[in-house]
Amino acid sequence: MKRKICVVTGTRAEYGLLFPLIKKLQQDSAFHLQLLVTGTHLSPEFGDTYKQIELDGFTINERVEMLLSADTDTGVVKSMGLATIGFADALTRLQPDLIIILGDRYEMLAVAQSALILQIPIAHLHGGECTFGAYDDAIRHAVTKMATWHFTSTESHRKRVIQLGESPKRVFNVGAIGIENIINLQLLKKSELFEQLQLDKGLPMFLITYHPETTGEIDGIFKLLKALENYLNVNLLFTKSNADNGGRRINEAIHEFTLTHHNAKLFDSLGQLRYLSAVKYAEAVIGNSSSGLIEVPYLATPTVNCGNRQKGREQPNSVFTTPLQTEEIYCTIEKARKFNSEYDQIFGDGHVSEKIIAVLKELPSFSIKKEFYDL
Repeated sequence: MKRKICVVTGTRAEYGLLFPLIKKLQQDSAFHLQLLVTGTHLSPEFGDTYKQIELDGFTINERVEMLLSADTDTGVVKSMGLATIGFADALTRLQPDLIIILGDRYEMLAVAQSALILQIPIAHLHGGECTFGAYDDAIRHAVTKMATWHFTSTESHRKRVIQLGESPKRVFNVGAIGIENIINLQLLKKSELFEQLQLDKGLPMFLITYHPETTGEIDGIFKLLKALENYLNVNLLFTKSNADNGGRRINEAIHEFTLTHHNAKLFDSLGQLRYLSAVKYAEAVIGNSSSGLIEVPYLATPTVNCGNRQKGREQPNSVFTTPLQTEEIYCTIEKARKFNSEYDQIFGDGHVSEKIIAVLKELPSFSIKKEFYDL
C-alpha cells in the first residue's frame, strides 16, 4: 500500500525549495503525494502563488486560509490561531502517514503542533540552524522537538539537532535542498530575463529582498533604501517582503521608492526560475534573506547581508554582512562588487530529494515514538 506523504507549503520561497522533492514524491510509486497549501500562497496581496503550484502540474489537496490583513504581532498570533483550526480539519481529512515541513516560519509551528496532537509523524528540513535576528530561531527549534525525522543542511546543524535531544539514528545531513534547483534548472538567458522583467539591458542589476527583523531593527528598510539611492544607473530589482509583522510596512516603503526611482521595480513574486536567473546575473544580492547565504554562492554572486536577521547562520566567504546603517551598507555593497575569489559552497552537492526519499523508503514505519537522547 502506498504511504501518504503530505507536504506543507506556505510561501513562494519555501515552495521553490521544496519543488524537486514534491516532484520526486509525485513520481514515486511507493508514495501517494498530498499537498497542503496555506499562508501567502492564498493571498492576492502576495501574488496568489498557489497558481504557480497548479501550473507546475500538482494537485492541491487542501487549502488553509489563515492570513489576516494586519501588520502587527497581534495579527500574526491571530493568524496562527486560524491556521491551527484549519490544519486540524485539513489533516483530519487527509490522514497522512507523514507530513514534511521545511524551516522555521510561524505557519510551520501551527501545522507542527496540530500534527503532534493528531499523532501524525513529522519530517523536518533545515533544523539545527540559528538566526538570532528573528523569532523564527525559536520556532525552528520548537519544530525540531515536535518532529521525528530530521534532514539538515550541514553536519554542524546535524550535531545541533542531536544536541537538542534527537537520536542520531533519526538525523540525516543531506545538504540544503535549494541547491538542487540550481543544479537542475535550465536558467533563462540574461536577455530573456531582462526582457521579461522590463529591465534596462544597458545597466547592471541588484536583486534585493528585505524581511523584518522580528526581534530587532524595525526601520532598517529605510536605511537600505537610502543607500540604494546612490545607484541611479543600476537596475534595482525588489521582491516583496514576507508576511511577518512589519512586512507590509516594508513593502509599502519599497513601493513608494519605486514611484520616484524609475530604475527600481517591485515584484510580488518572481517564481523560482526567474529568481535564480536574476541571482545569476546580479552584481550582488542584497537584503537579509536566507537564500543569500545558502543558494546564492552556488551561482557565483556575492551577497550583502544587512543587519541581524541571519545572525548565527553559517556564512560562506562571498557573504558580506553589514550593520543597518546607510553608509555601512553602501560601503559593503561596493566591497561585494569587487569580490573575485573562489566561492565557498558549504551546503552540500544538491542531491537532496533523492537522499530524503531513500531514507523514507528504508523506514519500516513512521512512528512518532521517541525518547530524549542524552549526549
